[in-house]
Amino acid sequence: MRLLLDTHALLWFQAGDRRLSRAARRAIEADGAELVVSAATVWEMAIKASLGRLRLSDPVDAYVTEKITQGYRMLPVSWAHAAKVEGLPWHHRDPFDRLLAAQALSERFPLVTRDRVFRKYGVEVVW
Repeated sequence: MRLLLDTHALLWFQAGDRRLSRAARRAIEADGAELVVSAATVWEMAIKASLGRLRLSDPVDAYVTEKITQGYRMLPVSWAHAAKVEGLPWHHRDPFDRLLAAQALSERFPLVTRDRVFRKYGVEVVW
């Protein structure tokens, strides 16, 4: 099963953080799970790192390269993803989360996130 990871889910899984739910951890660790990270997530991490609000062991580009080496799949932001945001109701004001919702809906990927508002968009949430 392909799983699109919200930024906090990716970071918490990698760090072994207990805030990641058991159901989310089981889904991520399941045999055959294909872990997908959006370019929007990389962008969000880069912005937060540049503002000092996110500290990683490596710069974001090296961190993401390591995830690709570990088998994570990167999901680019296509024009269709970006355009889909226009039709989304304003349940969420965060532009990264709105784009993740558009990508999850377009690609029909469940989204691993603790943010329940994604369900209002009709996104399948794993948490």
